[in-house]
Amino acid sequence: MKKIVIGFSIVFAILLIPSINAHAKTNAVILDGVSIGKVDVSGMTYDEAFEAVSSYVNTLSCANITLKGEGESDVVTVTAAELGLTWTNTDVIDSALNIGKEGNVVKRYKQLKDIANVGAQLDLEIAFDDTMITDVFEDQCSSFNVEEVDYSLSRSNGSFTIIDGNEGYELNETASIESLQNYISDGWDGSDFEIALTIDVTQPKGSREELLKVGDVLGTYTTSYSTSGSSRCGNIANGCKLASGITLYPGDEFSMLDNITPFTEENGYYLAGSYLQGQVVESFGGGICQVSTTLYNAVLKAELEVTERYNHSMIVTYVEPSQDAAIAENGGKNFKFVNSTDYPIYIDGYTTSSKTITFTIYGVETRESGRVVTYESETLETQVPDTDTFVLDSTQPVGYVKVTQSAHNGIKAQLWKIVTVNGVEESREVINSSSYTMVPRIVTVGTAGANESVLEQINAAIATGSYDQVVATSNSMAAVIAASAQQIDPNTGLPVTNDGSEAAEAGATDASSDTTLDTTSDEPAQ
Repeated sequence: MKKIVIGFSIVFAILLIPSINAHAKTNAVILDGVSIGKVDVSGMTYDEAFEAVSSYVNTLSCANITLKGEGESDVVTVTAAELGLTWTNTDVIDSALNIGKEGNVVKRYKQLKDIANVGAQLDLEIAFDDTMITDVFEDQCSSFNVEEVDYSLSRSNGSFTIIDGNEGYELNETASIESLQNYISDGWDGSDFEIALTIDVTQPKGSREELLKVGDVLGTYTTSYSTSGSSRCGNIANGCKLASGITLYPGDEFSMLDNITPFTEENGYYLAGSYLQGQVVESFGGGICQVSTTLYNAVLKAELEVTERYNHSMIVTYVEPSQDAAIAENGGKNFKFVNSTDYPIYIDGYTTSSKTITFTIYGVETRESGRVVTYESETLETQVPDTDTFVLDSTQPVGYVKVTQSAHNGIKAQLWKIVTVNGVEESREVINSSSYTMVPRIVTVGTAGANESVLEQINAAIATGSYDQVVATSNSMAAVIAASAQQIDPNTGLPVTNDGSEAAEAGATDASSDTTLDTTSDEPAQ
């Protein structure tokens, strides 16, 4: 009985060892038989155990991890350190120190017995750094991403060629990070390993069989730019090339600006006239609206769904009112339409040496035989400018009078779509309305060399609003200025008076020059 009491006292004394607190951590040691992961930390202090586990994690960081994409060549090998391998449960050292030293008497006794029999195995938790994984994906695995390419058509010498498409591959970073984290948390032994990353696959639109059906002309339209200069011709040819050769599948939307911008010299454009706030100005791409207008009318013929269209600020001459489609990169104007058919369509555009541009929409004709679609422009209101706008230009001489911008009538119009079947009108509807600004003719009047008196007379002529009066007055004032200019006799070196006689003094022509103020000239304006 006495031995039992002594023995019990000894065991009880052992069990009364207090749990390790922060103050005693430095001197306390871990009981024998305790491991953290694969690291035996028996008899170690906190610092010794921390160092041992950290050293083990560092060895894991040297493991090679092979990341695999969809293709055979999509292989990247990195170390675990490059993926940011980290020991995440460093507080496990405290748990190891407290084994057998916390809880009630029975719990401590049981822990001691378990350690003596089988030891204590604590989990070592490690993880990769998501940010570092993402950096590896973006820096080294970007080639895993392959853009999807749809099946498409090209047209040359009157026949179509089918261009095969390919699948698209995109690395799913979120799912791939989760796969990597799960792999190492599910009992990774620290050895090299391969892992297939999650790749999202997208199928290309279309097929050879589908595109073989395309060949019917759904709509075609031609406009002329025969009066255009070389720069405008170049812009039209360049824009036509950029807006053609395009395959659209059912539901696809075409955007003119997306296909033909930017309007820069590097993108093949020249400086040419274009509309800006009621005036014609020089800009890169001037004339490009004739490209969008021609395509717009082909689209109308094909009866595709127009989703965005604007008229010009001023009337244009190459189509009737309400048949134009203006675009402006910085003005919020675009031309868009949707392939509203059940089959692919192809946009074909070309220019000719005779300065015409043609767009044709090819597809699969499903409209009934005998159906004919025409469009009629109706002018509802016309405003004709009854005055000119005169602009003084001090860089041009007096006598220079030139129309620098022609007048534009103000017009309100609408476009009718008329459908006939076998010659009988089936429907008639207004599909758009347009309003064009009235702009007076702009006349530039030169003032270089004019004194105050001449300017007064030119301004008085302008105040009449009469172009002929401005021309006559400008010519008259030019003659006055020419007549009042002094001339030097090359033989005598003396100034010559208006009547041809030599003046005795340098100031002798001053008075006589005043008598020429009312003279006129029949010289035409420049």
